[in-house]
Amino acid sequence: MKSDNPSSARSGPGNRFSASEWQARVELAAAYRIVHHYGWTDLIYNHISYELPDNPGTYLINPFGLAYNEVTASNLVRIDIDGNLLSDTMYRINRAGFVIHSAIHRVRPDARCVLHTHSRAGAAVSCLAEGFVPMTQGGMQFYNRVSYHDFEGFNVNLDEQERLAKNMGTNHAFVLRNHGLLTVGPTIHKALQRMIYLEQACEIQIDAWQTGHRINLPPPEVCEATAAAWAARAAGKDSNASDDIEWAALLRLADRLYPDYRY
Repeated sequence: MKSDNPSSARSGPGNRFSASEWQARVELAAAYRIVHHYGWTDLIYNHISYELPDNPGTYLINPFGLAYNEVTASNLVRIDIDGNLLSDTMYRINRAGFVIHSAIHRVRPDARCVLHTHSRAGAAVSCLAEGFVPMTQGGMQFYNRVSYHDFEGFNVNLDEQERLAKNMGTNHAFVLRNHGLLTVGPTIHKALQRMIYLEQACEIQIDAWQTGHRINLPPPEVCEATAAAWAARAAGKDSNASDDIEWAALLRLADRLYPDYRY
């Protein structure tokens, strides 16, 4: 019987890696498949990068040229902060695409996972002068906690990294103007969870505005209290937090729909 515990999946190609790296690979590959499931992909572009907990300064990222639904635990690529390959592989990476990720990884030790999307709703919100407007319980976690960076063209210039990092600050959600969204977290699940809620909130914002009706927003003090409650959950100060079982449910979803991600 197949186990839902990713650390038990070290068979076949998993034997080439330590147990901790294989678990990270399985979880990151699952995250790629879940992003594909939600439809937030942009052909072969964008990334979810993850710093290996037992190997600081070493990151896993998707091979350039593969779609998100082709990413597996074994074909993820190991690189350093400058995008240099750290192991033999038949694949390469999109070094230009890693410019954004490395800028955040360099200055945010807590941002072990960085997730970037070009989704339809996220890109639409990134084009609005008002930017992101949280309207629902899930979106309130980002109330006054979203950073912005103006569009400077393709992110290929290393001198933009300093501005990216400065504009990101200490927030966990980033709107890249006229571009897309970015979330970070100390774990793969936390970065993915934040993106799920941020994407959902952007979709709701666009849907609500399209009705043409006036939007009801809670008072600022209620929004702030809700955001603070979300922050307490993320910090592990809420006994009702359910991150572990939530992540287990997402892994089961990936197992049902894309079981090959574990290879």
